[in-house]
Order: sequence, then structure tokens, then C-alpha cells
Amino acid sequence: MGTMVNKTRINSTQGFDAFSSLGVSQFQEAIGIFFMVMLSVIALVANTAVMVVILKTPLLRKFIFVCHLCLVDLLSAIFVMPLGIISSSTCFNRVLYSIAECQTLIFLNVCFISASIFTISVISIERYYYIVHPMRYEVKMTTGLAVTVVAFIWVKSILVAALALVGWPQVDGASSASKCTVYWSPGAHKKIFVIIFSTLCFILPTLIIFAVYGSIYKVARIASLQHAPVPSWTATPRPRSDSIHSQVTIITTRNAPPRPSPERLFGGNKAALTLVLIVGQFLCCWLPFFSFHLHCSINSALTIPSYGEIIVTWLAYSSFAINPFFYGLLNRQIREELSKLGRHCLSKPLSQELCISSPEGSIHENFLQFLQRTSCTTETRSTYVNSSPRNTLDQTTMGFRIPGQIPEETN
Repeated sequence: MGTMVNKTRINSTQGFDAFSSLGVSQFQEAIGIFFMVMLSVIALVANTAVMVVILKTPLLRKFIFVCHLCLVDLLSAIFVMPLGIISSSTCFNRVLYSIAECQTLIFLNVCFISASIFTISVISIERYYYIVHPMRYEVKMTTGLAVTVVAFIWVKSILVAALALVGWPQVDGASSASKCTVYWSPGAHKKIFVIIFSTLCFILPTLIIFAVYGSIYKVARIASLQHAPVPSWTATPRPRSDSIHSQVTIITTRNAPPRPSPERLFGGNKAALTLVLIVGQFLCCWLPFFSFHLHCSINSALTIPSYGEIIVTWLAYSSFAINPFFYGLLNRQIREELSKLGRHCLSKPLSQELCISSPEGSIHENFLQFLQRTSCTTETRSTYVNSSPRNTLDQTTMGFRIPGQIPEETN
């Protein structure tokens, strides 16, 4: 009798433990799905908002690459992320895809990831030329060139995505939703594809981003250690005193070595922090994703838990929700126009004031002005607050340029 009671207790304890572990796993999965849904909603709302502001405001339409990045991320939030939720949840284990549907899902996944990363690389190169080679940027950056670059991004992305489908078995069948990923791809040349995919979409863009933002940081650093010249037409005239004390003060000030102010000392750190955030965000989102797939493709016999792919995939997908903040909403003019959009959606018609923007609107004015603010004293800063790309270039040709910019000859 006692033995039966002990067996009953053991069985009930084991059943309770199994039920508890099942409840914990379901709770963890529910939290994961909640975060996936939140990322998808944020990506939808943020990218749509930035796109609407840029397209509705004429003076912001030069942000063509930022707008294109938001378009790619918005398409990813519409097509890729919801299907990713289905693939990542055990609730949809019974969902089956045909071979054609699975190929389409992987094709869209690779295509949008490639287009997003290529656009980020283009934005980095554009910023480099805007800051370091302003004259060359002003001459060569035309609408035709921008359209050509966007078309090249899509052609390259489609070709990379097509490589993912090479070697698929030509048979009819069905596959579970959780198996329609790059990791489970049955392509015969998957290892070659993953190496090409990682090289074109991560290694090369990472090198470009490091080189570009390293050069931009050098400009900001040099500017923070030097006094930029103040154009005479912007300097406020001061009454001159002929007293002996004033003349002695002027002579002493001219002969004394310049002492950097605390604002100038910390300016380079501010620029470095901004650049580190931009580069760090890119690496945090995409380094685990490509490292995972490279490691799994090279070590094909290695068995990886399913949640490992889910974690790195959604860490990469988070880039679609973060990009509109780092490349759009950090811009002062886009934030101002977005606030106008919000106010006028609640009060007045949008067309009355949304097109009214500061005349100094530019491609990356805020990014450039931030670097200038980190490099200028209070007196010098006043000369740049109302600067435009054309005024900046005119000052460059007259000898007034950001310290560290590369001087260029004009024909």
C-alpha cells in the first residue's frame, strides 16, 4: 500500500513538473511573439511616418536614399516580418508551404535584407562626399545619379536573392513554416550562396562604413582642435577702444597660445559617440545574423537549436524598426516636419503649412551641422547655424571651410 502511494506521489510530481515546464515555455514564447509584433508595428509606423514627411515636404525630397531605406524597411515589415512570426512560433507548426511559396519567402527575405544594407552603405558614402568633398558632391549628386544608384541597389539585391534559389530540388511537396528559412534551405550550393551573401551584404558594407565614418570622424576631430575662420560679413562689429589697457589685452591675446574651451574638448567625443552609435547599431543587428549562417554553412554537420536562428533573425529584423530613427528621426528638419504633420492632422489641412520649411533644407544638414557644432566656438557657431549647402560651398571656395575638408579645385 505504501509503495502505491509513493508511486502516485512520484507520478503527480513528475506531471506537475512537466506542466510547469510547459507553462514556462509557453510564457516565454508569448513574450517572444509580443516583441516580434511590437517590432513589426514600430517598423510599420516609423518608416511610414518618415516616408510621408519626406514626400510631402518639397525641401526634404532630396533625402532620396533615406526615403528609399524607409521604403525597403516598410516592405520588409509588411511581407517579411509577419511571415517571420509564423516561422518562429510553434503555434503555426501545422502551417505548410509549398516549394514555390517557400522559395518566394526566402527570396523576399534575402532581397529586402540586401536592399536595406546596400542603401545604408550608399547613405554612408553620400555623407562622406557631402562632408569631406562638398564641391564634388554638389556637382555630381544629381537626380539622375540618385535614380541610377537606387536601380543598381535593386538589381544587385535581386541577383543575390536569386542565388539563394539555385540548386533547389524540382519536386512537388510541402514544407513546414519553420523550415522555410535560409538555414533550412535545401539548395545544393547553399554554402557558396551564404559565403557570397555574407561577403556582399555584410563584410564589404562593414568595411565601407568603417572607412567612411572613420574619415568623417577625422574631419570632426580636426575641426574640434582648430578654430574655423569666421567670414567678415557675418561677424558682429564691436566698438574699438584706444585705451592702453585694451591694446595690451589685444596684444596679449594674439600672442598667447589658443586654449580649447571645455565645449571644444568634448566636441570630438560627441561626434565620436554619434558615429559609434551608427556603426554599433549596424554591427549589433547584422553581425550575429551573418556569423550564425556562415558558421552553420561551413560546419554543416553541426546541429543548432531552433531558437538560435530565431534570435539572430529577429535581431537582424530589428534593424527595420531602428533605421527610421537613426537615419530619419534624428534629423532635426524631419522631426520638425513630423511634428507639423501631427499638429495639422489634428487641426488644419496638411497642405497649408507642411510645405513651409526652413530655406536652408539640405540632404544631411543636421548631420553636417552637428559635426560643425562640435568643432566651433560660440562665436564661430553663429556663422553656421543658418548655413545652407550652397552657402557652405561658397564659403569653401572663398577659403572658409570646415577644418579637415579636402580642398578641391573648380573649373
